[in-house]
Amino acid sequence: MSKPFSIGVDLGGTNLRVAVVSREGEIVDRITVSSTGNVIDSLTAAIERLFSDKINGIGLAVAGLTDGKKILSSPNLPILKEIDLVSVLEGRFNTPVYLGNDASAATLGESVAGAGKDFNTFVMLTLGTGIGGGVVYNRKLLNIAGELGHIVVEPGGRLCGCGGRGCLEAYASARAMSMAAMEAIDLKRETMMTLDKNGRIMPEDIYKYAADGDPLATEIFKNAGFYLGLGIANYINIFGPDAIILTGGLIGAWDIYVKKAIKTAAAAAFKELFAKTAIIPSKLAGDAGIVGAAELTYC
Repeated sequence: MSKPFSIGVDLGGTNLRVAVVSREGEIVDRITVSSTGNVIDSLTAAIERLFSDKINGIGLAVAGLTDGKKILSSPNLPILKEIDLVSVLEGRFNTPVYLGNDASAATLGESVAGAGKDFNTFVMLTLGTGIGGGVVYNRKLLNIAGELGHIVVEPGGRLCGCGGRGCLEAYASARAMSMAAMEAIDLKRETMMTLDKNGRIMPEDIYKYAADGDPLATEIFKNAGFYLGLGIANYINIFGPDAIILTGGLIGAWDIYVKKAIKTAAAAAFKELFAKTAIIPSKLAGDAGIVGAAELTYC
């Protein structure tokens, strides 16, 4: 008989979020620690504080490519590529450890305890500094790379962090919006926006300017929304989902960014497929990844 709880871990470039999660996806205890020092020591200590004889297993969600056992590539935590983290933790805690991509884990979490519970097939998009995602098809998480932010929406376009050009992430992510604003300000385009002392501007600041009626700030969000809509149209045409579920910090700009994406997707996708697809926000928001990481121990 399964033990009643698992530990879910969201391995971020800034923070490690560790939680005890029930089989039903309820978080019953959690710890957040910095990941900027010795990651292994910090992670082990955090798990140790929450570990008990009621733990079924440990699930790890990390931004990057994994093969289920090892981290193949993680731009935010490159040191982990050189460490067999699964074996290290299994040896330390004498319990099974499972590893997955963070966006796929968030998709799994949403299917267990969030908005995805209501749908047989859905695509989840994580909209933040980058763009990732996952797909649940007929109630099963598809075992795919989950790099949904790296479909090409502008052939030969902007250089993306992945090394390719024209990726959705290079046009519709928070990083892309900040870059677009900085370029426009450098070109002396008319705007109320200003750069900080480090020569940068954050998406939340661009949104505030847009809310205050700055035409350039509004244009940046709508341009990003246009490209997001192209991506959504592609996912609708490929998977014919019941829903597209959106999560991440950028959905706070739903009124400008997401509404533009929905309008674009409506025009670009097959009308019959678009008509049956709900485009909705996540219910778990920032907890989707940690719930999904724990759920990996039951898959």
